[in-house]
Amino acid sequence: MKRLQGADIFRRRRKPTTIIVADGDDIRYFTVRPWLAAVAGTALTVAAVGYLAATAYLVMRDDLIGSAMARQARLQQAYEDRISALRAQVDRVTSRQLLDQQLMQRKVGELIERQERLSERHGQLVPVLERTGGPSGEEIPVPSPRPDIRADGDGFQLDEMVTGTTYAAVTSSRMPWPIRGISQETEVTKADRTFAAIDHSLRDIEAEQIERVETLAEEVYRTAETIADALGSAGISVADGYGEEDVGGPLIAPAANAGFKEKVRELDEALQRLDELKQTARRIPIANPLPGAAVTSGFGLRRDPILRRPAHHSGVDFRARRGASIQATGAGTVVTAGWNGGYGRMVEVDHGGSITTRYAHLSKILVKPGDKVDAGAVIGQAGSSGRSTGPHLHYEVRHNGTAVNPLKYISAGRRIVEYL
Repeated sequence: MKRLQGADIFRRRRKPTTIIVADGDDIRYFTVRPWLAAVAGTALTVAAVGYLAATAYLVMRDDLIGSAMARQARLQQAYEDRISALRAQVDRVTSRQLLDQQLMQRKVGELIERQERLSERHGQLVPVLERTGGPSGEEIPVPSPRPDIRADGDGFQLDEMVTGTTYAAVTSSRMPWPIRGISQETEVTKADRTFAAIDHSLRDIEAEQIERVETLAEEVYRTAETIADALGSAGISVADGYGEEDVGGPLIAPAANAGFKEKVRELDEALQRLDELKQTARRIPIANPLPGAAVTSGFGLRRDPILRRPAHHSGVDFRARRGASIQATGAGTVVTAGWNGGYGRMVEVDHGGSITTRYAHLSKILVKPGDKVDAGAVIGQAGSSGRSTGPHLHYEVRHNGTAVNPLKYISAGRRIVEYL
């Protein structure tokens, strides 16, 4: 039974394919085994597929090469466009930085010029103020010394990135790629704020200088007017110098700095006027010859102490103890020093301007003719020489040889003594 099953299995095996080729009486046959047929079929399929692929490649090769070249051209064009855009951006940033640098240079130059002008103004004011020994130049605001800086500064250097022949001026921090615009804008904004603060400070100093000059001019004018009024009340004619009659000239627009110069010129004129008045006041006998002494007999009509009848008194009598120091009431030159009739021992001082003073009834004379004396200089001692009833000082002031009331001069001196 087993043997029959095995024989049946072998009978089921597929017989190999036989190919018979007959050519007349010549007959040939080939036996084709299954695996050989499979190999041949596979080889044929592979050859067919290769042939078709080669044919397709030959047909489509030009299109593929053209497409690749077009794609490469597009990529190159896009790259060149990007490079051009970046270069244009660099040029814009470079131009903006150069313009900003030029702007900062101009602003720094203007600020330095204004600072130097303010310093020059301060230099002009100091000698003017020192003439009278009044307010010192330190009270006039002056800008701090100019620092040694340049507009380009140490923070600017040449950029290593070049576009054509233009170099970018950048800050000390390297400019990354792409171009850094925000931080550069911030630096410019900071610089603008700094310049604005400096400009505001210089404007304040300039305004304060002008205001201070105006204040000083007003004070000088007020002082000069007080001295002139006091001298006028004493009968001393002083030219005011402030009149605006008989003036004229073409109308010319003032210069940019004319306001300050005009203020300084006005202050200088006021100081010159004040100097003249002070010199006049120091020359005129306005001091008290015997400070603290009481007046016992005034100027003008009175009863004569000896004859007991009305008489003109050409001076003022001061009560004084014998030997009291008598002072010159103004600067001048001694013209008389000796005995002079009813005056007794007398000293006469010429103060210029046709004004003289007489100091009579002295017990002792301490000067001689020709001596130069200053206001307050001791010229003698009180006594009772000459036509006198007791120790006292007879003091006279004469203008053009005519006796005037000495108390007017003394009163004027009290008003202006603090200004001299």
